[in-house]
Amino acid sequence: MSGPDGAWGVFLDRDGTLIEDTGYPRRPQDVRLLPGAVDALRAFRALGARLVVVSNQSGVGRGWITPQEMEAVDDRFRALLADEGITLDAVHYCTDAPDRATGRRKPGPGMLLEALAALVLEPGRSVMIGDKETDVQAGRAAGLATVLLAPSGPAPGATEADQVATSWPAAVAWVRRRTGHPGTGSG
Repeated sequence: MSGPDGAWGVFLDRDGTLIEDTGYPRRPQDVRLLPGAVDALRAFRALGARLVVVSNQSGVGRGWITPQEMEAVDDRFRALLADEGITLDAVHYCTDAPDRATGRRKPGPGMLLEALAALVLEPGRSVMIGDKETDVQAGRAAGLATVLLAPSGPAPGATEADQVATSWPAAVAWVRRRTGHPGTGSG
């Protein structure tokens, strides 16, 4: 699939990548954006990327949180971004429990493939960024370049990611180089 004029996206995990990972978030007041995430999203948007969140939310499928709690957390997440002037192009959640997983649940590529098709994006120009190896695996399965966001670095030989970034500025710099845009950092 080829997007119009080479349209591309940055696909992002949510928990542990954009917001603090609190396990299975159920209270909107516990949603906190991670340092550097907003600047990174602004930088990606300035590069012309579409912004897509793809996140497993198995707490719903496991019966640990309700769909309404998940929606309230999502509303808060989007409101925090909107307060910073950031709008996402798409958000895809998979609520499957691991033992009943479909191909939508990461490491499967389903959510990414849905977004690529809906937004008409080129997978070969797009990037998946996340804090877990399942994010990397999903990105690779969908044909995207991958960045593992690992502030303390990954275990040696433990990732198939195209790039390991120890900070948001490092992730932005890699995406800039990959897309042929000058500059470094997140600003």
